Amino acid sequence: MEKVRLGIIGIGNMGTNHAKSIVEGRAPEVELTAVADRRESRRTWCRENLPENVAVFEQAKDLMASGLCDAVLLSIPHYQHPELSIAAMDQGLHVLCEKPAGVYTKQVRAMNDHAAKSDRVFAMMFNQRTNCVYRKMHELVKSGELGAIKRVNWIITDWYRTQSYYDSGDWRATWDGEGGGVLLNQCPHNLDLIQWICGMPSRVQAFCHNGKWHDIEVEDDVTAYLEYPNGATGVFITTTADAPGTNRFEITLEKGKLVCENNELILHKLAVSEREFCKTAKGGFDKPECTVTKVETDGLNEQHIGVIKAFAGRILHGTPLVAQGEEGINGLTLSNAMHLSSWLGHGVDLPFDEDLFLEELNKRRSASRKKETADVVFDTSGTY
Repeated sequence: MEKVRLGIIGIGNMGTNHAKSIVEGRAPEVELTAVADRRESRRTWCRENLPENVAVFEQAKDLMASGLCDAVLLSIPHYQHPELSIAAMDQGLHVLCEKPAGVYTKQVRAMNDHAAKSDRVFAMMFNQRTNCVYRKMHELVKSGELGAIKRVNWIITDWYRTQSYYDSGDWRATWDGEGGGVLLNQCPHNLDLIQWICGMPSRVQAFCHNGKWHDIEVEDDVTAYLEYPNGATGVFITTTADAPGTNRFEITLEKGKLVCENNELILHKLAVSEREFCKTAKGGFDKPECTVTKVETDGLNEQHIGVIKAFAGRILHGTPLVAQGEEGINGLTLSNAMHLSSWLGHGVDLPFDEDLFLEELNKRRSASRKKETADVVFDTSGTY
């Protein structure tokens, strides 16, 4: 096999972007051979804008059974991710799944169990892991050179969305169609990164405000408090309604502090561990010596195309993925815990009761409103 023959299922906002990137040759070891979308308008767009040799299907099952693909990229509503991932593996296809892995951990756990029994490559589209700044944060924290984490703060409010964005699809921003709001749509990247870099917390308490700033039934404003097994604490704040927004990720450790903001990583490094200094300093107002430097990185930030290239590399050469598919459950565990905490009105321990979460989610799904919307696809370039 010289190239991976890829089929894209779902030609909406992100699926369209992926199709364009591959047709432009940005992933040299990938060939787009088929697409599928239930909407006639998107199939028409594919016929008019993609090469003639790209087959166009209405149903995902027909694309999977066509024999035209070695792998599929799933860019569809969230509830369908586990179901179609499993179906694709059963057809002998490799799977690259858009975020989030699913809507609730119980369905994703079943998907992961299925993947563990398959010999197919299974990957998640966690494109923010390709960002040189986040990769460097991961490297520095996991190396241990800065000691244990004491505090984590991430205010990520630059996911601004207008009402027209939410009105662009009948599944968007509904419990039954999307399964959540900012936590399920925009923040899977941030929730993945915070666990990838800092590890999983042991307890979460969150306040999720539904339709606070938009005419939607799901959350568009969230503040969450995290507790970690070693006693560290964290705060995670997000919304789709702040303009201008903020993206500041700060990790305080025993031997310093990392601050990620404006695409830069600043290291505040202590000459001696704070824990040691606290116990040995003679002056009550003494502070440990600290040097502040901008951390150098390799400057690479390939985003989605980097994930696609790594996916092809794993299939063809056995080289590493950006993110294993099974890792998708971690960030989803955080968002599920935040939702459940907010619904119940108190903190929840991890692991949480997955059956209780599904029961509470289904209550909201049963009352979910049906939306009449225009069929709109936006250009996602530069929005991530």
